[in-house]
Amino acid sequence: QARFNMIEQQIRPWEVLDPAVISVLGSLRREDFVPSAHRSLAFADLQIPLLDAHSSVELGTCMLEPKVEAKLLQELQLQSDDRVLEIGTGSGFMAALLSRMAAQVVSMEIHPVLCETARVNLQRAGVESVQVVQGDGALGRAEGAAWNAILLSGSVEQVPQALLSQLAVGGRLAAIEGQWPVMQACVHTRVSDSAWRREVIFETVAPRLLHFPQAARFKF
Repeated sequence: QARFNMIEQQIRPWEVLDPAVISVLGSLRREDFVPSAHRSLAFADLQIPLLDAHSSVELGTCMLEPKVEAKLLQELQLQSDDRVLEIGTGSGFMAALLSRMAAQVVSMEIHPVLCETARVNLQRAGVESVQVVQGDGALGRAEGAAWNAILLSGSVEQVPQALLSQLAVGGRLAAIEGQWPVMQACVHTRVSDSAWRREVIFETVAPRLLHFPQAARFKF
């Protein structure tokens, strides 16, 4: 019932109506990817810390709100034969969602503890098409490019061109960009070998992914 309420009261009102997305959200057990201390919040409309509360904010290790996850997933417009790169595995839940809609998912996680936790969660959920790679995803993963879709499961100031260049032509990258408290979820589409289109989808805020470049700040 709580899962049903999450979909009907949080996700559908955000215009997430793709039947495939609704189906995977209804069938995948989100509560199995939530730390036991926060299991009662699995379907709540909030970010869930994956480490202790302070570290999760500082290190950007949170599960995003269900409606944000769902909206980003829908905007990627995945096809069953797509190859997907995720940066910021976290608990592995988003990687599991991606795996239900694409052929192959490579997910990068910089924190060793979360990397191992995600592998355990995915194995327990019977997800076999996700490869969790421990490492810094700020430069993406040239091995395996060009990707049909790239998802940044956290925020960055701006998406590096080096990462956009790892998209296949026609591929889409979803990311939350900007500076707190003003951030926007955006989709970048590679329309040719040398051109990309950027579209703002909605406003939100999310914890930072580590090591992504930031613009220089003016100082007196």
